Amino acid sequence: MEQKKAPPPVSDINVTPMVDVMLVVLIIFMVITPMLSKTVPIDMARARNPITMADADKEDAVMVAVTRDGKAFLSPGSVLIAPEQLTEKVKDLLTNKPTKLVYVKADARARYGVVEDVVDFLRGAGVDQVGLLTEEIKSKKSGAAPAGAGL
Repeated sequence: MEQKKAPPPVSDINVTPMVDVMLVVLIIFMVITPMLSKTVPIDMARARNPITMADADKEDAVMVAVTRDGKAFLSPGSVLIAPEQLTEKVKDLLTNKPTKLVYVKADARARYGVVEDVVDFLRGAGVDQVGLLTEEIKSKKSGAAPAGAGL
């Protein structure tokens, strides 16, 4: 009986499985990345000398975002809300908080009247301080930092 010879070793790398895995990972990232955005896309107004508001980045910070088309979103959660409903919702969110501070993040192209209405409804909810969030105008000496102006 004859013994069969083993085939010679293959020295080429088979990249097909690696390419398949990389394409699947790429598709997963492309699908999940838009879902990771927790904020509403807004082009904020720019200021030269803003005051840094570190508390605005906290997860439990109460924030109202006003888009350029006049829609209001209440955070935490980025929930679309009618401006008339802000008073009762913000009262509920601020019941157990020691400071009655709400941040307003408005689009630079939003109508002034809509932003003014949002601030009026917030004042009706018992808000003591309203922080208007802005972007710092980049100068050659310093980099940009998230900042805002307080009222």
